[in-house]
Amino acid sequence: MSIPAPALRRTTSATASPLVAPTAPGILHLGLGSFHRAHQAVYTAAALQSAGGDWGIVGVASRSRTIVDAMHAQDMLYTVATIAPGTTSLTIPGVHADAFVGAEQPERVVAQIADPGIRIVTLTVTENGYSYSPATQHLDLDDDTVRSDLRGGAARSTIGQLARGLQARAAAGGAPISILSCDNLSANGAHTEKLVREFLLELPGSEGADTLAFLDRAVSFPSSMVDRIVPATTSELRTRVDTLLGARDDIPVPAEPFTMWAIEDRFAGGRPAWEAGGAVFTDEVGRYEQMKVRLLNGTHSLIAYLGALSGVGTIPEAIGLDDIESAARAVLRDEYEPSIEVPSGVDIRAYESELFERWANSALGHRTSQVGTDGSVKLRQRIPEPALRALRLGEMPHLIALTVAGYLSCIAPLPGFDPGLHAAAMTDGARERLAGYAASARTGRELAQRVIGELHLFGDGLGSQDAFIARVGELVDTIQRRGVDAAIADAVSASQTTTPSLTRAEELQP
Repeated sequence: MSIPAPALRRTTSATASPLVAPTAPGILHLGLGSFHRAHQAVYTAAALQSAGGDWGIVGVASRSRTIVDAMHAQDMLYTVATIAPGTTSLTIPGVHADAFVGAEQPERVVAQIADPGIRIVTLTVTENGYSYSPATQHLDLDDDTVRSDLRGGAARSTIGQLARGLQARAAAGGAPISILSCDNLSANGAHTEKLVREFLLELPGSEGADTLAFLDRAVSFPSSMVDRIVPATTSELRTRVDTLLGARDDIPVPAEPFTMWAIEDRFAGGRPAWEAGGAVFTDEVGRYEQMKVRLLNGTHSLIAYLGALSGVGTIPEAIGLDDIESAARAVLRDEYEPSIEVPSGVDIRAYESELFERWANSALGHRTSQVGTDGSVKLRQRIPEPALRALRLGEMPHLIALTVAGYLSCIAPLPGFDPGLHAAAMTDGARERLAGYAASARTGRELAQRVIGELHLFGDGLGSQDAFIARVGELVDTIQRRGVDAAIADAVSASQTTTPSLTRAEELQP
């Protein structure tokens, strides 16, 4: 009879030890998911190892108790499993000082933001967590939670909690603080600041005036770009980690070896030495963001939708199919890359090569359904500007159109078309509404017109591009009638006949 492995604790003898033991907390993190635990937490542990400081993290889960309960049972510890073909290495950051569920204690979120010991609030709440209207880019005043937060009581929206926390902080003396978004939003720092200010301006009378003045003198909203592929944890991973670790960890996090963090160095109350973990402090965060959101995320979406429609469950399996790889290379090189300004010192060819190596990491098992989830929000961040740029130059972005056609075919298939189990596993806040459009559509062109042209799912700009809408519709029809392979061949062939456009740098030359 085998003896069960002891639970992971600070006193447990294991093959890996916590990198640090936090002292006083200095960071409040909203969004205690896998990405934060494999990214910001790892950088913070490296910073504390290198330079010390009171930068322990208080983690706030949005709704689920799963991670919070496990972290409390394990002395705030968990394992990051860095996975590459043939090797798995284990790290225990050990940087969290506490954790709780925000939905259960919304008043505590506000109180923690007001606590002068907290000098940075970091966020990974996904694009959906900012309570803004994608159509207007402003605070969504029709959102029930936002409206409730404006009336008073315990704030429950992220923006409401930030605004109310800063309001309480200002009233208590106003110690400097920074709000650092780590989500895939354009100019995420400025975007977050705008939404917080809009919330304060909506408060009755002059209620928000003192807090707005506090923002002007003592609060910064630096932008950042984060990058690391962190797939979902599986039971197989838990078993593997337990064996390698010699202890039982109920919440290990798998991650790829690659990691990147580009940050604008504007911190009102100080910051950890994140550069010790490899973070880049730069005034070119916008360029890093473009490079990541378009080249990595935009291409990743294409791979996920085409892979799911091809019946494969993981990104490595999808990119291993020759036709999908060809489509991915074409969309990245010909449609996304010309739309970006490459950050200084970045070798774009080396970056591109590394992307394909990352996607081909078969040991990681990143699922097409996970990457394809929430496309209604993700694609709106990734495709409009590159697509509109090509259209302005008289070119059709055939592979971006294929990305949208793949998305619609997965999330809102036309009657009689079964996109398969991997597409069915994708979740999307717009799925029910789009399914209604699809149920009454006779053709892909009709579906595309309703979703892109009338609903403006991907913004007003693309909503007025009849040729692009028609191309998406054609590819939806091809997927339904002849299969995804035929649609890929059609789009790739058409893109090869298009004259390559100017790069962004060439466009900027006089």
